[in-house]
Amino acid sequence: MNIKTENNTLTVFLEGRIDANNAAQTENEIFTAVEGKSENIIIDAEKLDYISSAGLRVLMKLRKSTNKPLLVINVSRDVYDIFETTGFTELLNVKKALREMSVDGCEFIGAGAYGKVYSIDPETVAKIYRPEVSLAFVEHERNVSQKAFLLGVPTAISYDVVKCGGCYGVVYELVNAQTVGNVIKNDRERVAELAGRCAELLKKLHSIEVPDDSELPSRKQNYYDWLNGIAEFLTLKEIEKIRTFIANIPDRRSFLHGDFHAKNIMLQNNEFVLIDIGDAAYGHPIFDIATQILAYVLFPSNTTRTREQIEGYLGFNADDVGKYWAAFCCTYFGITPDKIGEITQKYLAYGLLLMSFHSTMVAGKDEETLKPRVDAIVRGKLIPAIDTAQPLDF
Repeated sequence: MNIKTENNTLTVFLEGRIDANNAAQTENEIFTAVEGKSENIIIDAEKLDYISSAGLRVLMKLRKSTNKPLLVINVSRDVYDIFETTGFTELLNVKKALREMSVDGCEFIGAGAYGKVYSIDPETVAKIYRPEVSLAFVEHERNVSQKAFLLGVPTAISYDVVKCGGCYGVVYELVNAQTVGNVIKNDRERVAELAGRCAELLKKLHSIEVPDDSELPSRKQNYYDWLNGIAEFLTLKEIEKIRTFIANIPDRRSFLHGDFHAKNIMLQNNEFVLIDIGDAAYGHPIFDIATQILAYVLFPSNTTRTREQIEGYLGFNADDVGKYWAAFCCTYFGITPDKIGEITQKYLAYGLLLMSFHSTMVAGKDEETLKPRVDAIVRGKLIPAIDTAQPLDF
């Protein structure tokens, strides 16, 4: 039996057989390892071949002694049957071992911030996350997707979480689907049509009222937490200015996608399906509009980006960005084309708020990396924009 402590989690790796002959010894080893520890405990059963009722009682005793939920992961089918037959799947959080799969030879559909999407067969796609993305994050995104589906959000139906080499992934049912970005890339005549339809979809999402028990986070609170995290690099006056700007955003419980753009929306039989919904939250619709401003105004206008980088980020031809943004604005806000510049300028500060959030969250807590980003983006772009920002009127 091996023990590993990482990220405030203590993992116990069980091996071989645990039965009446060695249950007492196993109990002693586990309790010695966890004694006085405050970390969360996970039992990794990947190498566990068999567990008897004596071994199950050890796990139940461990759960009662820690007074915390006990997660048992990587359980083989045979061992899972034992947990299920004895009723322990109702008492412990037992997870089967993940199915192994390969995307070799599969059609690449698109890429996002956290991973790549592949077509596995005519009916399913797999989103394979980057190696650094944890299983906990993947399962969180899948759970959020399921909660959103119950709220009426058109999300793809997920089958299971899988392993692909050293990465985790989620398999979704999507028949004959491709990203909106790919559709536009292959048929540029549809830019305005699809941008307008995306705007209509986003308005429908924003009409969904998120109930108090949904477990989705408050986007406004996310921003407060972010500001607290970079406070050491700002003056008190600067902190108060940003905090007041966030506080003045009206409180709403509208459903927010969190990362709504042409690469995160699939077109399936001419209907939209969302596949990347891990950043879903509730709050004022401006938080999603900020995503549009960042994707279709601020990012493409950055002169340090190459054309290839812009097209890789957007998922379609860089020459069509203005057309997309114009059609989106006119549809979402119900305005005429001559008002697009006014709308863009009116809400630009919120796009810069999102840019500041993303650029300094990614940087982590490394001062050498974080401080220059705070200086250049938060202090250099966001704070001046706040001075000219107008109150929200929708």
